[in-house]
Amino acid sequence: MTEAAALRLTRGLGPLLPGIALSTAVALASVLAEPVLKQLAGGRVGIPAVVIALVIGMVLHPLANTTRFASGMTFCVKKLLRWAIALLGLRVALGDIVALGLSTALLVILSMAATVVTGFALARLLGREPGVGALGGVATAVCGASAALATATVVPDYRDKAADTAFTVIAMNVLATVAMLAYPLLCAWLGLSQQQTGVMLGATIHDVAQVVGAGQAVSDEAANAAVIVKLFRVFLLLPSVLIVGWWLTRHGGEHGQAKVPVPVFAFVFLIMCLVNSVLATQPALAGFYQPLRGVLLEASRWGLLIAIAALGLGTSIAAMARLGWRHLAVVTGTSLVILVVATSGLLLLG
Repeated sequence: MTEAAALRLTRGLGPLLPGIALSTAVALASVLAEPVLKQLAGGRVGIPAVVIALVIGMVLHPLANTTRFASGMTFCVKKLLRWAIALLGLRVALGDIVALGLSTALLVILSMAATVVTGFALARLLGREPGVGALGGVATAVCGASAALATATVVPDYRDKAADTAFTVIAMNVLATVAMLAYPLLCAWLGLSQQQTGVMLGATIHDVAQVVGAGQAVSDEAANAAVIVKLFRVFLLLPSVLIVGWWLTRHGGEHGQAKVPVPVFAFVFLIMCLVNSVLATQPALAGFYQPLRGVLLEASRWGLLIAIAALGLGTSIAAMARLGWRHLAVVTGTSLVILVVATSGLLLLG
């Protein structure tokens, strides 16, 4: 790179650096605080770094609410977030999804579709923006906080969009933690087998971390089945985001000058799924690919943390406080729907 090119790059990044640096500092603080808070809680249930980053960011909103930080925070929420979500595709192997079987796959798809539709229906019934239903429905149906952030990229801008997104992220984590503790007991009460329990946990709990925790609380067999089902839901992030974006556009949403939103990151996510499916089955490449995959997934984790820290920095606590019980009713309703549909389907399938 020539000196002139380096100078142009520095000038281009200059306005972004304060916001990126502040968002990164908040993300780092959340990672350092996570084990401390878990130890203070007795070492059993901790608060994930993603929620800590969001809360710290909202507390610091008065400091960050200046033009100095605005462009860098916007970059993190809009650009960095997309790259981080795209890299999540490396967690999914298509072979594992095929092993689910057709009946399980159809049940998961049906429960996810019912959940997204319920989100829109409840938002309309309760007089909320369609974006509230989109955020709650897709976050519940797919993978919690990551899906909420991905969906926010295709939801048209409106006044409280940032506050709604932040609320959805926090609510998803709280509900997923409750589910992690309660659903294994529900599975035992219903008399589900280890395999059925794993499918139920993977099909209904919002975030991957809580799915793993719930499955491991039952057995290794249940944990393995839960993770595979959960990753199938993660794989469906692409069609979920595309369909929701299309629906919002068809029903009056504006996405800048474009008529239809094109989330390029979602297609990259699919490509990463295909790459992982091919390279993970090649023993000759394992020594090269697995370390690289680990580095990229860690980069994805940090990208999501920094993006959600930036989201928190741009979100007013006062705006969050104005949301009220209707938002909670939306995410609670979607959580109950995916639980009832998935569990009923499992009982019917035997």
